[in-house]
Amino acid sequence: MSHSLEVESWNRRRSGFYNRNNGLLRMKTFYIETFGCQMNVHDSEKVMGTLLRRGYRQVDSPESADLVLYNTCSIRDKAEQKVFNRLQQFKKTGNGKVFGVLGCVAQQEGERIFERAPHVGMVVGSASYHKLPDLLGQLETGNRRVTGLELDTDETFETPFARRDNPHRAYITIIEGCDKSCAYCVVPFTRGPERSRGSGGILREARDLAETGYTEIQLLGQNVNSYRDPSPAGWDFATLLRNVACVPGMRRVRFTTSHPRDFVKEIIDAIEDVPALCNHVHLPVQSGSSRMLGRMQRLYTRDEYMRRIEWMKRASRDIAITTDIIVGFPGETEEDFEQTLQLLDEIEYDSLFSFKYSPRPNTPALRLEGQIAEEEKGRRLTILQEKQRAIQIRRNAGYVGTVEEVHIEGYNKALQQWIGRTSQNKTLNFYDAPNDGSKEDLLGRYLPVRVTRAGPNSLVGERVQ
Repeated sequence: MSHSLEVESWNRRRSGFYNRNNGLLRMKTFYIETFGCQMNVHDSEKVMGTLLRRGYRQVDSPESADLVLYNTCSIRDKAEQKVFNRLQQFKKTGNGKVFGVLGCVAQQEGERIFERAPHVGMVVGSASYHKLPDLLGQLETGNRRVTGLELDTDETFETPFARRDNPHRAYITIIEGCDKSCAYCVVPFTRGPERSRGSGGILREARDLAETGYTEIQLLGQNVNSYRDPSPAGWDFATLLRNVACVPGMRRVRFTTSHPRDFVKEIIDAIEDVPALCNHVHLPVQSGSSRMLGRMQRLYTRDEYMRRIEWMKRASRDIAITTDIIVGFPGETEEDFEQTLQLLDEIEYDSLFSFKYSPRPNTPALRLEGQIAEEEKGRRLTILQEKQRAIQIRRNAGYVGTVEEVHIEGYNKALQQWIGRTSQNKTLNFYDAPNDGSKEDLLGRYLPVRVTRAGPNSLVGERVQ
């Protein structure tokens, strides 16, 4: 063996995470853990599809994987720290593995991740997933550190393969990035500016999903309302909604997330007109105080937000409304916080995601005066969540006695209940006792269920035979 081949062979053996296969070196198995929102979940489906297409096999634990990937979220510091805690666990025991950090933390921290976690071999932001085959090829040939950190707006964010874990409900990304620059948000830095996908590609994907048995899809984007079709068709978001919901075989269409500034009446008109569009809108408010909305750079006032709520309240369909709220943003006074609590009483959200303000790198909020102590943030969060819990108990109790159509997603053996979701995105667990005593496989079906009990987070019912 020549000296150069001996060195190459020794380097490959030393790296420890390759297996020889006809003279080529390939990692065989992978494990991926996902943090964050539905967009990250769908991004992981794209990554998995690429890996499976390349001949990798997915395993259930990082211990048994050659390639360990963490698809990350950096919206809050807690989510970011979870990722580095995972990496720290393998600092001494991870010999023989390749570690990759994907997503928002990868884009935010870049090559600094290699300094913080030297055993990481790949750092890739979401805008570079289409380059995964090339980046994996570099790893497979012995490159110890590879990066994909460009936010190239000329490149498509589509990937040719996606592994769909749910056989009945699927995600479709329609827009990537955000142009809003909210004072607390890292998305413009980690996802880049807005890039809309052509309506033709979206419709083809929806039709393909319907033809393979999918009956529910969710359209995804950091701000779906600002969708602008780059193709000659020139559709806006409301027009896209109507057309996707009319794909043959599509039973339900959802969308998230919406920005109130771009939320127009035509979206509610579409929901009223097209049965397949679900009775649910997630419209993040973040604060009930116009003063705080200005400090957050949210580009709307409380009154402007309430105008959009009125569109939904006056609709002919029972539209469930959910939201996001941040407490303890710099400068939030007790009066500002009280205005948020009053907003909850006024709107009566069906549910909400609530968070303490978390300082994030590169955001304007870092320079604001009036930073609030963690203890006070925690107090306000507890008050907010207790109020919302009471509202949800009251609102869900109103469903008792009604019959709701449920899309069946699973079965709880311990409780002997089927698990489903209503058009309003409410979880409804129900008992099924067929007349003939047999037990059907109901997964994926849509069934009428009468609600018999309600709690703060879910409903319980019985199948209507």
